[in-house]
Amino acid sequence: MTEHNEERNFNILLIEDNPADAFLTKEILFGSETASYEIAILQDGVEALSYLCRIHGYEYAPKPDLILLDLNLPRMHGLDFLARIKATPNLNKIPVVILTTSESREDVLKAEELKADCYLAKPLDLDTFESILARIYPC
Repeated sequence: MTEHNEERNFNILLIEDNPADAFLTKEILFGSETASYEIAILQDGVEALSYLCRIHGYEYAPKPDLILLDLNLPRMHGLDFLARIKATPNLNKIPVVILTTSESREDVLKAEELKADCYLAKPLDLDTFESILARIYPC
């Protein structure tokens, strides 16, 4: 009798309003031939809450294994989004990595207070950005 282990993809929810940053992040994550990612890219916290709650067209959305969250988002600031999901029992165990241009001490402290799993400032150069993403979830 053979055992069949079906491997599933690692689901990432990227909440990023800058199309160039979203594209670059996706390209880096999918750059490895061995990568087994599924990535959903949403542009604001309101839409991301709909995705996570599986409402408003997202009824079949997979639960993410990781959330990459920008802070400066339209409609709902990233820290407000973080507070909402960390206060929701069926969502609060999803690891959240803040990936933002803000290096504000106030933002860092608030993210820690709200139980973000990691806070990373986006670097300006591509090599450093690739290195940072590889540390989050290596290919």
